[in-house]
Amino acid sequence: MSMVKNGLYEGVAEALGSAGEAIIKTEGTTAFVPFCLVGERVKFRALKITDGGKAAYGKAEEISDFSPDRTEPPCPLFKKCGGCDLQHMKYSAQLAFKRELVASTLRKIGGISLSVEPVTACRAEYRYRNKVALPIGTDDGGNTVLGFYARRSHRIVSADDCLIQAEWIKEVISAVKKYSRVTGYRGYDERTREGELRQIVVREIKGKFIVALVVTKRIDAEVLLKELEKIFKDFTFLLNINNSTGNVIFSDKWLVCRGEGRFEAEENGITYSAGAETFVQVNDDVRNKLYSRVLAEAGADCEAVDLYSGGGLLTAMLAKACKRAYGVEAVREASLCADELCERNGLKGKMINVCGRVEDKLDGVLSATDGKKIIVCDPPRKGMERSVAEKLGETDADKIILISCNPATLARDLKIITECSKGRFEAASVTPFDMFPQTRHVETLVVLENKNR
Repeated sequence: MSMVKNGLYEGVAEALGSAGEAIIKTEGTTAFVPFCLVGERVKFRALKITDGGKAAYGKAEEISDFSPDRTEPPCPLFKKCGGCDLQHMKYSAQLAFKRELVASTLRKIGGISLSVEPVTACRAEYRYRNKVALPIGTDDGGNTVLGFYARRSHRIVSADDCLIQAEWIKEVISAVKKYSRVTGYRGYDERTREGELRQIVVREIKGKFIVALVVTKRIDAEVLLKELEKIFKDFTFLLNINNSTGNVIFSDKWLVCRGEGRFEAEENGITYSAGAETFVQVNDDVRNKLYSRVLAEAGADCEAVDLYSGGGLLTAMLAKACKRAYGVEAVREASLCADELCERNGLKGKMINVCGRVEDKLDGVLSATDGKKIIVCDPPRKGMERSVAEKLGETDADKIILISCNPATLARDLKIITECSKGRFEAASVTPFDMFPQTRHVETLVVLENKNR
């Protein structure tokens, strides 16, 4: 007998899926039920039936035989907000889950069985993020609310705090709400397109703060500036005017209302300039550990090729550590930032930035290198183009270092590289990094070594 929608069922969680949800097999169906742990007995309601009744997605109604890995989630919005997946799981169990997730994904998708190192933990289980982007909307009573989107929706879950963000988030939320009350500016309604306030984005850079308020039209921000001055000692403030209907946070219309809109920062001996749009990893502690591991694989006697190099921060670090480093980035704005970074740090001649798609520029960059070579590849979540993975497998590099926030695309790309190399490249290490505690996400670094070099 197959499951029916809204029916109640019971079973024991046998394993965890890629999003941390429990896998329960009963009634001839494999059900995926979030917020449950292996070994627990779960009564759940089937909310959705797919694949001809072979799969279902459910909501736990009652849990018994609690796992020793279970802990009480400290956030009252856990299960409502879509930000965290694993607060019900002890941190040691989260690390074990992510290690197994990487190993099983490599095995299932890539057909690759590798020993995965223990996950490099974050120093802080909570309060680790240096950046927040808060959507601003209205509730049913027309009151302005700030919070986070519910899972798989654009419905804002109103919040006064977020435990994975820094403590200052509470004061920022309070300041924006007061600003709305005093001025009459309201949160943006995506359905009616009414309201002026869309998002507030705050980034901390070494004790300095970049605050960007996204609005539908130019407005007076003086009241908000006075509130922010009570919170932050050193901050710059920008208005971004975005009246589009899309989901992109920022438009290209900027007004700097306080300070210069950017701050200088230093990372591993490299000075860089960061603004509201600059990509910087949100976890300072784990970012430093990840970059240190990459640099430890590079040598002073080699040339480095940094693919999908963004604003060039890692390229500059590699240029300083190696004979020379090439950065390849398709986004022109990011490539221009890398040129500025090169100039600022006196790396002219050692840091060469190439603007263009990796699949178009890779051959030329590889032909410009000579001798011992290391390739670092940190593609977006969708992974690299197949042609890039094939070319990497055919290269004569001494090492290829892959960085990925998506185990599935990592497994796919790694399979292509190793198959195209015809056994020349083999994995020397696979190391997950817990960049995002309390969530299902994991960053992974794979070092491939050329056996012929």
